[in-house]
Amino acid sequence: MNIGLFTDTYFPQVSGVATSIKTLRNELTRQGHQVYIFTTTDPHVDKDAKEENIFRFSSIPFVSFTDRRIAFRGLFQAYEIAKELHLDIVHTQTEFSMGMIGKFVARNLNIPCVHTYHTMYEDYLHYVANGKLLKPIHVKEGTLAFCHNMSGVIAPSNRVLDTLTNYGVKSEFRIIPTGIDVGLFAGKSDVDVRQQYGLKDDTPIMLSVSRLAYEKNIAAVISDFPAILQQVPNAVLMIVGDGPAVDDLKQQVADEKLTQSVIFTGEISNDNVNAFYQAADVFVSASESESQGLTYIEAMAAGIPVVVKSSPYTDDLINADSLGKTFTSQEEFISNIVHYLKEPVDATDPKVKKVLQKKIDAISATTFANRVADFYRELQINQELAEAKKPVDITED
Repeated sequence: MNIGLFTDTYFPQVSGVATSIKTLRNELTRQGHQVYIFTTTDPHVDKDAKEENIFRFSSIPFVSFTDRRIAFRGLFQAYEIAKELHLDIVHTQTEFSMGMIGKFVARNLNIPCVHTYHTMYEDYLHYVANGKLLKPIHVKEGTLAFCHNMSGVIAPSNRVLDTLTNYGVKSEFRIIPTGIDVGLFAGKSDVDVRQQYGLKDDTPIMLSVSRLAYEKNIAAVISDFPAILQQVPNAVLMIVGDGPAVDDLKQQVADEKLTQSVIFTGEISNDNVNAFYQAADVFVSASESESQGLTYIEAMAAGIPVVVKSSPYTDDLINADSLGKTFTSQEEFISNIVHYLKEPVDATDPKVKKVLQKKIDAISATTFANRVADFYRELQINQELAEAKKPVDITED
C-alpha cells in the first residue's frame, strides 16, 4: 500500500505522538509498504534538507504550545503530491492543520481516511487563556466535526474509545495501542547513565520520563519523595524531559531541600532514552492525563517495573507484580516505590522473563503495525463495497 501519514508533529519534535508515528512508519516500511509523512516545517530542520518520503508544509508555532506547529498553507500542494504518489489511504494523526489537509486529500482522491485520536484535549484546556476561553463542550464539538465522515477511527485505549463514544462520534472504531521498538529498549545500551551522573551501582533510582508539563503531575512525585527517602535514604529521583513546568519543579525541589537527591537531565534523544530505563530500578508516574502512556510500556520492555496511577487502562496493562503496580492513594504510591527500591525485579528470573515476553509480544511495533495495516485493508474493502452499491445513472440517448 501507499500510505500517507498526516501530522502536525514529527521528529525532531519530541512527543509521544511523534514517537508513535515514527514507530508506525518504520514498521510498515519494514513490511514492504510505501509510507509518506506529510507534516509541518520545523526550525530545527534546514528548509533545504532532503528527508526521504517526508513532505513539510509552511507552519507557525501553535498558540500556547510554541514547541508545536500549525501549517498555514499547502492544501492543494499536498493534494498534488498525494495524487502523484498514488496514495491508497490517508491516516491523519491530528485534528488540526495537517489533519484537515489529510481529510481534503482523501476526499478528493476518493480513498479511505482513518484517524488516530491521540490526545485527551480536556486535560489541556488550561493552556489556552488559563482555561477561560475553551470549555469541554468546545472539545466535543470540534471532535465531532473532525471525525464526521471518517472511514475509521483508531483509539489507543479504552479510555479514548469511551470518550469518543460519549461525544457521539459515529465511525468504525478499533482499539489499537501504539507499539514500541522492543529491541531499542530491551537491548543493552552503550551509555552508562550511572557513571555519567556519578551514581554508584547500588544506588536505588526512581525514574520519571515525560514532557515536564503540569498535567503530568510530577510535583506530586516530588512531594512524596521525602517519605520515600525516610525508608530508602540513598534513593535518587531522576527526572528526564523538559517542558513548561521545569522551573517550578526545580524550585519545588530546592524548597524541599532535595537538590542532592533529585536529578534533572533535560531533554534526552529518543535514541538514548533506553539507557535511562535500564539504569533505573522503578519507573514512576502520577499523571492522570495519559490516553495510553508510551513511557510505561517502554519501561516494561526495558525490564523495570512501573508504579503509575490506577485507571482502567493501567489496571489492564499492569497485570503482574513483576510488571509493576498501580496506586490510588499517596500511601499506596509510597509503599509500592519502597517495595521495588528495596527488592528490585530480577529480569533474568525465568518466571519474570516469561511474563515480560508475553507482555512484550502484545506491545511490539510488529503487532501494532499488523493491526493498523489490517484495519487499512478492511476500510479499503468497505469503500469498494460502498462504491459498488452506488446506483448507476443510466440515461437513454
